[in-house]
Amino acid sequence: MRFRRQPRDHDRPADPAAERVHLVDRMVRNVEHGRFERSLAGLTAVSALVTGAEVYLEHYKGSFGNKWMWSPIVLTPPLVASGIAGVFSRRAAKTVLPVTAGLYFANGLLGEYFHARGVARKPGGWGMYSYNLPMGPPISAPGLMSMVGGMGLLASVLRREIGRAHV
Repeated sequence: MRFRRQPRDHDRPADPAAERVHLVDRMVRNVEHGRFERSLAGLTAVSALVTGAEVYLEHYKGSFGNKWMWSPIVLTPPLVASGIAGVFSRRAAKTVLPVTAGLYFANGLLGEYFHARGVARKPGGWGMYSYNLPMGPPISAPGLMSMVGGMGLLASVLRREIGRAHV
């Protein structure tokens, strides 16, 4: 039976912060060398899928009372598809992904306006913000859409890893 050698004190870094610096250096190197673009495109697709599902459930509870409540639902599948395509195709990451991500980002800003207007329309409006903010439409929820759209826009401007097959 073989036993593993226990790590000695000199095998461990003297400073745990030194190991974190190496992690940060590795992440910066991945961005510099173009390895982050594909990951961020895939992360955008997954995030859009989760965000779209959450938006659908919340707007369903609101009975889709405003026709604009459908816009995030309509924009989610194209962003998911373009995010997945951006993982495998440089062309998709540079053409389709910025368009769909930009629309998703703009729709999040539009949602911020509609949610603020929804709080203002409640009895007492912004004068009773301590009640209407938690009970009205979630004022910061559309910001999530804007962040996911921003991730897609960032993925589209980052450079692609050299040495991979470009389609």
